[in-house]
Amino acid sequence: MKKVLLIGLLFLAFTFTQAQDKTKSKDVAKDYSENVLTIDSTINSLYKVISGEKGQKRDWALFKFLFHPDAKLITSGKNDERKFQIRYMKPDDYIKSSGKWMTDNGFIEKELHRTVDAYGNISHVFSTFESFYSKNDEKPFMRGINSIQLLNDGTRWWIMNVFWDNETRWNPIPNNYLPK
Repeated sequence: MKKVLLIGLLFLAFTFTQAQDKTKSKDVAKDYSENVLTIDSTINSLYKVISGEKGQKRDWALFKFLFHPDAKLITSGKNDERKFQIRYMKPDDYIKSSGKWMTDNGFIEKELHRTVDAYGNISHVFSTFESFYSKNDEKPFMRGINSIQLLNDGTRWWIMNVFWDNETRWNPIPNNYLPK
C-alpha cells in the first residue's frame, strides 16, 4: 500500500511539474493599455510598431491591439498605368502583405505634422509622414498623409481606419499639412 501511495504521489508531483513548465513556456500576454489611453499615445504607438531597421521584428500583437475588430487599412493612389486604385485590408492582411518586406528592407515611418479634429467619442487625425529604410537615411524614399479615424469607447482609443495616400509629383503634400 505504501508503494502504491508513493508511486501516486510521485506521479502527481511529476504531473504538477510538467504543468508548471508548460505555463512558464507560454508567452504571457503583454499589457498594451498604456498605448491606447490618448489619441497621442495611440498614434505614436502606430508609428513606433511599424517602424524598425532591417532585420528587426515588429510587435504585431501590439499592432493588432491598436485596431478595433472591424477596422480597415485602406491604401489609395495610382498604379504604374496612372489608374486610380484602392485596397482594403484588415490588420492581419496588412501584416501578411507588408510585414516581411518591412523586416527584409527596413522601414522607418516618421510623423512630420498632425492635425486633430475631435467631437464626442470620435476623432479624425491627418498625419503627414515620411518613410525611410533606415534611421540613418538622410532623405525619405516616400512621403504622404495618413487619414486616421479613431473611436473612444470610454476606456480606450481604437483605430477604426487608416486611409493613406502617398505623395507624387502630380499629388504634392499641401503646405498646410507640412511643418511650419
